[in-house]
Amino acid sequence: MKYTQSKDALLSLIREGGKLDWMAQVKLTALLSFPSMMAQLVHIMMQYIDASMVGSLGAAASASIGLVSTSIWLFGSLCHAVSVGFYVQVAHRIGANDFAGAREVLRQSFLACMLFALMLSGIGVGVSSYLPHWLGGGEDICHNSSLYFMFFSLCLPFSMLNSLCAGMLRCSGNMHIPSILNIGLCLLDVVFNWLLIFPTRTYHLPFDHLPFTDFNPQWSMVNSQWSITIPGAGLGVVGAVLGTALAFIICSLLMCYFTVVRSKELSLRQDSGTFITQMKTLRESIHISAPIAMEHVILCGAQIVSTIIVAPLGTVAIAANSFGITVEALCYMPGYGIADAATTLVGQSLGAGRRFLARSFGRITLGMGMAFMTLMAVVMYCCSPALMSIMTPDLDVQRLTVQILRIEAFAEPMFAASIVCYGIFVGARDTLIPCTMNLTSIWLARIVPAALLAATMGLRGVWIAMAGELCFRGIIFLIRFRGDSWLKAFSKHPKGEETSAAG
Repeated sequence: MKYTQSKDALLSLIREGGKLDWMAQVKLTALLSFPSMMAQLVHIMMQYIDASMVGSLGAAASASIGLVSTSIWLFGSLCHAVSVGFYVQVAHRIGANDFAGAREVLRQSFLACMLFALMLSGIGVGVSSYLPHWLGGGEDICHNSSLYFMFFSLCLPFSMLNSLCAGMLRCSGNMHIPSILNIGLCLLDVVFNWLLIFPTRTYHLPFDHLPFTDFNPQWSMVNSQWSITIPGAGLGVVGAVLGTALAFIICSLLMCYFTVVRSKELSLRQDSGTFITQMKTLRESIHISAPIAMEHVILCGAQIVSTIIVAPLGTVAIAANSFGITVEALCYMPGYGIADAATTLVGQSLGAGRRFLARSFGRITLGMGMAFMTLMAVVMYCCSPALMSIMTPDLDVQRLTVQILRIEAFAEPMFAASIVCYGIFVGARDTLIPCTMNLTSIWLARIVPAALLAATMGLRGVWIAMAGELCFRGIIFLIRFRGDSWLKAFSKHPKGEETSAAG
């Protein structure tokens, strides 16, 4: 309660033109960032558990998921891009104290987003049987890869609903509900995976007497020891994607409930309006989303090319690449949590006509993101051997994954700069130039060197190219942030501008 009151009071100062000194800005940034960061960290820990469950089935099981992981990112990121176009508009309207206008955008977003997600789902199901072969996968993993991608595609409408409603809540200043529900998503994912991946199994407990066993038929006496039988479907890789799908369905419906019913700012019970997307709202959404969507298409296309580069290196390399991407998320997912806060703070500040305050929040979130991801990079460098020993029993996969993670650790501070700067620019509806920067960087500074280095250095060469590109990308984003062009992307608010960050 105290957290909510403090956060709401500080956010109201942005909208009402109140004074926010540097300490108040840091406090508000922390209040918005840390719930999202903690949710991201829990999400990563659950991914580790998820990956270790699949990893226990062998390198081929891990490789079958890793093969289509970049394609999954492509489809998921397109859903995210479309939702951004609507929830950034909500941030601007809330910053301008136009709560009725924010609810209008929310209503109109549902139909457009769901139609897009259904179209994407149909495409995904249609190509699922061919995709692993297009990516160069071996016959030992293509069948499971196809099934995994098909069930993921069927779940896309719920993924879209989750992304849209979580973004709406965050842009209204409510960071804790999306964070709590996403933590719940991760926990449900682990529980469902536990039940669906593995077959029914019995665990023996070294206790002489457990008094409550008389009331539980699942317990039995085996060789003078107590045992418990855990039911399981034994679906393997398919069980992993079904568990994730069930978790997304539950979480997305709850996220929608808290957005349209419980939110103080966005509850649709406060007034009425049309759910048909109006042209004005749609045009603004396309202006914001189209560059992001195009970026994701080309960016994920580059990642798919990376997968094609890695695939001929063998099953161990594919599995190590997949595990490396999962473990690296320990570093960069908190950065995305801070970027979410940056989008909210910059969007509301500009919606209130306070450009200097928007820049000040940009500096604070940028510094916080780079510091936090540097710390996490040190943790990853030191702890990656222990993490990999838990995630897979394959020693060759363990060794190769640790090597590539320690290469990548040195690039994380600059990766943080690009992540948080991007969140800042999205809040200012400045998406076209940053998207172009991302695409130019990844194609010229990563893909070409990766293809050249893979021939002589294998997977290590691919990750050396990736680390170099992330450093280059961070530098060019910092250069853009220092200028004023990203602020000019947002048209001047009728209230005008103040002359200091504090306002």
